[in-house]
Amino acid sequence: MQSKAKTPDEYYQSLPEDRKKAMTQLREILRENLPSGFEETMTYGMPGFVVPHSLYPDGYHVNPKDPLPFISLASQKNFIALYHMGIYSSPELLTWFQTEYKNQVPTKLDMGKSCIRLKSQKNIPYELIAELASKMTVEEWVQLYEKGLKS
Repeated sequence: MQSKAKTPDEYYQSLPEDRKKAMTQLREILRENLPSGFEETMTYGMPGFVVPHSLYPDGYHVNPKDPLPFISLASQKNFIALYHMGIYSSPELLTWFQTEYKNQVPTKLDMGKSCIRLKSQKNIPYELIAELASKMTVEEWVQLYEKGLKS
């Protein structure tokens, strides 16, 4: 479900009450733990963190006018979605996350290529997401992204 919100603040303010606390907490975790350089913005109808054009002028290959996406959050109908583009591009990071999730969370991981579906708000692994957010710098993400484009 894409939001018509123009800013991340507007998006979070428009959330239903039953999602506001978890989504706001996830936002704060990302803001506090992402390495410097990522910028919060609205992309594809959801708030997220991108590599701004000032750091990566080429932008996103799908539409170079858009900054390079990295992590986004969305309140979907039946779950909260955390989209992490780096986890899709790094087998090592994916393996680490899957192992740690299994060790730390009592429920089974529900995940697509870059989408982590958080179906139960009481089982959101906030500390694990904080650690995941801290594991890739802007420079590392750009290198990984460009390597993927070339292959």
